[in-house]
Amino acid sequence: MRRLLLSMVLLISLAMGSGCFLPIYSGDPARRTKQLIYTSEDLRNFLEEWERFWFIDQPGHLTPYNTHGGII
Repeated sequence: MRRLLLSMVLLISLAMGSGCFLPIYSGDPARRTKQLIYTSEDLRNFLEEWERFWFIDQPGHLTPYNTHGGII
């Protein structure tokens, strides 16, 4: 009896941990897309942080637009 009870508790805990018992994302495709975007937001911002670290995000001097940047 103890073995059956322990196996049921283990099975329930594994089912809850894998997202089968209670789904992590919504069933609605539009809402699920928003949730996935919010979840992956950190990975999307990684490229911007990398460019900011290496100063690649600064405007170049060879751009077709004339930017002064100083006091006129």
